Amino acid sequence: MTSIDGGAPLEKLPIVILISGRGSNMLAIAERAASGALPVEVRAVISDKAEAAGLASAAALNIPTRSLSPREFADRASYDQALAALLESFQPQLVVLAGFMRILSPGFIATFADRILNIHPSLLPLYRGLHTHRRALEARDSLHGCSVHFVTEELDGGPLVIQAQVKVRPDDSESSLSARVQQQEHSIYSQAIDWFARGRLQLREQRAWLDDRPLEAPVIHAASD
Repeated sequence: MTSIDGGAPLEKLPIVILISGRGSNMLAIAERAASGALPVEVRAVISDKAEAAGLASAAALNIPTRSLSPREFADRASYDQALAALLESFQPQLVVLAGFMRILSPGFIATFADRILNIHPSLLPLYRGLHTHRRALEARDSLHGCSVHFVTEELDGGPLVIQAQVKVRPDDSESSLSARVQQQEHSIYSQAIDWFARGRLQLREQRAWLDDRPLEAPVIHAASD
């Protein structure tokens, strides 16, 4: 339990985190939750790949882990139905996508409507999909960054919540730019989850609302070097 300004204890929000790889965002969220800095309870970390390195990291923090391979299912719909049932067994109030590299079906999204967050490594609506750092460099952008958004049926197109800007350096490579963007991901994703856990952030009428006001534009963290 945590409290706000010494007031009544705040119930921890139960969440489940979905990953496909090493899960750096998952680990940042889980560590902040364990320290009490984030008012959530990570009930499970689930991956579509049994070999995902993030599962071992989660297990080391005593977080229950599961893997569910799409190869075991006839089609996307049956996989997503099984994935939704697995998530529901942990009764999450928020589903956190942290490098989960599958496009979720409308049926899955409907099951957890208004309570799925994702982080994307670009300043959406720029560079939806993959290879965002490469595309930013090829376009010679001066600013790059990352975005937290609610998940809807539109790929990387749900209502934006918060973005962090990162200045692109003349000597940047994909890896150097990615590393700096990822540092910002860890910060703004935890911020968005904190807002949701405290009841400050909601998805209403297909818009993100913060403190009972619709966000006309995402909250911006200014460019970092």
